[in-house]
Amino acid sequence: MAGATGGKVLVTGGAGYIGSHTAKALAEAGLTPVVFDDLSSGYREAVQWGPLVVGDVRDRAAVAAAIRAHNIEAVIHFAALIEAGLSVSQSERFHDVNVGGTRSVLAAMSETGVGRLVFSSTGSFYAMGSGRPMAEDDPIAPANPYAETKVICEQVIGEACAAGALSAVALRYFNASGADPSGLIGEAHQPESHLIPIAVESALGLRGQLTINGVDYPTPDGSCVRDYVHVTDLAAAHLAALELTRKPGPLRAFNIGSGRGYSVLEVIGAIGEALGQPLAHATGSRRAGDPASIVADPSRAQTELGWTARHSSLSEIVASAIAWRKDPKYGRFAN
Repeated sequence: MAGATGGKVLVTGGAGYIGSHTAKALAEAGLTPVVFDDLSSGYREAVQWGPLVVGDVRDRAAVAAAIRAHNIEAVIHFAALIEAGLSVSQSERFHDVNVGGTRSVLAAMSETGVGRLVFSSTGSFYAMGSGRPMAEDDPIAPANPYAETKVICEQVIGEACAAGALSAVALRYFNASGADPSGLIGEAHQPESHLIPIAVESALGLRGQLTINGVDYPTPDGSCVRDYVHVTDLAAAHLAALELTRKPGPLRAFNIGSGRGYSVLEVIGAIGEALGQPLAHATGSRRAGDPASIVADPSRAQTELGWTARHSSLSEIVASAIAWRKDPKYGRFAN
């Protein structure tokens, strides 16, 4: 990362899944990640490459104090509530934490004169149903309050960029998956809602039988298709985005996905193959609101960020997820 060696980056939510992998990538690039996290869903054990400041991103004064104390040069903002299903019943809480937290971070950055931001956004707010890979200029139609909060946050950040107060990049990722090959950090959500760790846990006897929600979709094998991107590829995208924030301009948004979709049945087959025995599963009915296929068009990220998913083959994702679940260093299955 040219010209960035030695700089300090505030990573809000850096004790979480994607945040911890990004902190590791920052350190490996010669930067110092300073993690700011309230540890409500992240893990102290995941903070291994720089200092930890325990705090709530809604506390503007605390964020500003951390920026000053550590001479922060840029911010990567992950801290947010992420459970889309839960957001339906807790809409106000999601808006308070996600939107309120982002406004607080922006205010703290303005107060301390820090003008570079990478924002953790989502590819889940696009209007579904076109049947083709999602591009950044496609229509937006958030299906739940979680996705809605990310749309609002992008708007707020975009306004700050338009006013000349900020240089920012929003990364709209698709299905983050896998774990760092070192085995030091990995996915440890509580509760877990993502297919790959759930299926791996089922295969390893750590939870009950897996149920596939719908096998009658208009896809090649009838099960839902999703774009899975390895978390180490996601981390690399944040480093590329951080470098781009050196150039002023409007908010720039990029889809971060592999550009390749895998079905639920393909994922289950890959896990079974990796473990040497088929993964037993049941078949249930469709879940309300599940689109048949969600795949990213990552061409803008490839062209403008110089980023390509290099570790997001299904076999590599599954192998790293299995290795982590067999020997997790933290989370509910840790020894």
